[in-house]
Amino acid sequence: MATLVTFFSAGGATAKVAKEYAEKIGADVFEIVPEKPYTKADINYLNPVSRCNREQMGGKDVPVAGRIENFDQYDTVYIGFPIWYGQAPRVIHTFAQGYDWSGKDVHLFATSAASGIGKTAEKLSPSLKGVLSVDAKRVRGADEI
Repeated sequence: MATLVTFFSAGGATAKVAKEYAEKIGADVFEIVPEKPYTKADINYLNPVSRCNREQMGGKDVPVAGRIENFDQYDTVYIGFPIWYGQAPRVIHTFAQGYDWSGKDVHLFATSAASGIGKTAEKLSPSLKGVLSVDAKRVRGADEI
């Protein structure tokens, strides 16, 4: 079986951590990209009507561009993302709902300058159908995953 590191990165910090970690452990990498890319204005959490705020507050699905081929080959999957409102961005929920997670160990890692990990694993678990186990931690670098 194999290991996969997936990630969504709005500003580049999560991408950097994910790619460094994947290289360190010899894992495959898949970038989670929304069909409609985010602009800088879209991810301005200080604006109450910005796209990221509307998606999070409304629990909206955010369609993902692309799919992971041969997903069944992975027994361990790392999913990285920035923390938005104490949880994973909605694009992560939509991504997770697109796969069967039966028998897989999932490790969530989140980058954030200030927010804690909160109940991220608990809130994302319903989107990870059949997952064997899931844990979550906030990280600042690849060495903390």
